Amino acid sequence: MGTAGKRGLITAAVTVVCGITVLAAPGTAFASPTPTPTPTSSTSPAPASSTAPVVPPLPPNKDLEAVREKLESLYHDAAVATDAYNAAEEKAQKQSAQLVQLAKKIVDGQRRLDALKDRAGAAARQQYRSGGLPPEAHLMLSDNPGQFLDGAGRVLQGQRATKAMLDEMSRTQQDLKQYAADAAAHWRELEAHRKDKEAARKKVQQQIAEAEKLESRLEKQQKERLAELERQAAQKAQTAWLDTGVLKDIQGKASEQGAKAVSYATAQMGKPYEWGAEGPLTFDCSGLTSQAWAHAGRPIPRTSQEQWRQLRHVDVKDMRPGDLVIYFDDASHVGMYIGDGTIVHAPRPGRTVTVAGAGSMPILGVVRPDA
Repeated sequence: MGTAGKRGLITAAVTVVCGITVLAAPGTAFASPTPTPTPTSSTSPAPASSTAPVVPPLPPNKDLEAVREKLESLYHDAAVATDAYNAAEEKAQKQSAQLVQLAKKIVDGQRRLDALKDRAGAAARQQYRSGGLPPEAHLMLSDNPGQFLDGAGRVLQGQRATKAMLDEMSRTQQDLKQYAADAAAHWRELEAHRKDKEAARKKVQQQIAEAEKLESRLEKQQKERLAELERQAAQKAQTAWLDTGVLKDIQGKASEQGAKAVSYATAQMGKPYEWGAEGPLTFDCSGLTSQAWAHAGRPIPRTSQEQWRQLRHVDVKDMRPGDLVIYFDDASHVGMYIGDGTIVHAPRPGRTVTVAGAGSMPILGVVRPDA
């Protein structure tokens, strides 16, 4: 992944609340400055020792909590941008496929038009060889009127065939014109989706780079305490969700396809998160769920937002293994319910596919791919 510029790095540090000065200057203590000794009339403040190392104390939990919330915000924004990137990528692929089909139609239409022109040219040459005389003249000049009349019937059939050929030629020309217009429109849409995709890619990289820079400023012990705060926050949310009694109402069994999707998703545990990835070695959240259901024989939308929009909604109390749990108000994250109040999901950059409490994040709703 690309890294953010110096301005972005400084911004990431400055925006951390509660004055976490250790993040801006590693090695600086979080504690209040040592009080200045009270001077006397005969002495000056003693100079600080230049030999004793200063060991910065760990920041208080409230300051690390601010870091946790900032990281959560950055990774959430990265997830939103990832969904936008995946959506633009999916649309670009569809546009490309449609352009290929239109190109085939244009080639086939041009061949058909060329063949019709050849037939029209042959008919024109035949008329020229007959002198261009009207049928009445041929009848008067014919030595065998009966034979002429038989031929006249064939001529009439030929005229009808010629008219049908000219009509087909006109339709083919109109089709080619429409194909060309459609191709131009699809090309413009493809270019727009490519621009959207590039803008989203930059946004993802920027947010992740800021988060990684913020984390890199923490010492080992601070990172351990931060991880513990994250676990505590997730456990608190999960406990509050379970305390509602929702789990006692969740008794649904997986469908045959749902069981296959769960089997695929859980088999990916331990594989790294990578934004925009659909496997087989790395996944993002919706890449994991979409591939799991594709493996089960049920293709579903690529992004968590489209999964929320297009798939059938079910009540949380009715969910069963294989259903997808959509998180946050903007549907920016998704996990797969696997039973016993848990999900399997690809959390965020720096993490791996893992099991988590289904209520450890704010639930927007549940959708069922094989409704």
